Amino acid sequence: MPRIALYPGSFDPVTNGHLDVVRHAVILCDRLIVAIGVHPGKKPLFSAEERLKMVQDVFGPIAAKAGCAFDATTFDDLTVTAAQKHGATIMIRGLRDGTDLDYEMQLAGMNESMAPEVHTVFVPASPAVRPITATLVRQIAGMGGDVSAFVPPLVAAGLKAKFAG
Repeated sequence: MPRIALYPGSFDPVTNGHLDVVRHAVILCDRLIVAIGVHPGKKPLFSAEERLKMVQDVFGPIAAKAGCAFDATTFDDLTVTAAQKHGATIMIRGLRDGTDLDYEMQLAGMNESMAPEVHTVFVPASPAVRPITATLVRQIAGMGGDVSAFVPPLVAAGLKAKFAG
């Protein structure tokens, strides 16, 4: 039976932290599905279509190199529901620090209650990417700062284009 993992998030934008998690995730599963949460009440910087393209372009080659099948999709319901729809039995969650751990442990417990067949796997961030958040990247880029140390080159170009005015 193939090991199918779902890695959910907003990916607005994709960061080197996300890339770090994917590098670890592709060795844990046979198929990785990156699921982009789309919620009507939120106003992301990048559209769902733009984020899908970023995810495919940045993570696809990493998965291919590892011999892991890769898909990207969007979802607008519960994360565990998205996992179930895609046949995933593994939920990948990245952890930067203790605050993330506390929050993610609560989510994992609730998710397990709703979908006991979906097991949460925590991937600790590598030291170099622990401080990176998509929120901080958007703020720095929005104020004209250089984000090239925090995001893949394709994403840095996309941010520059978004904020060119």
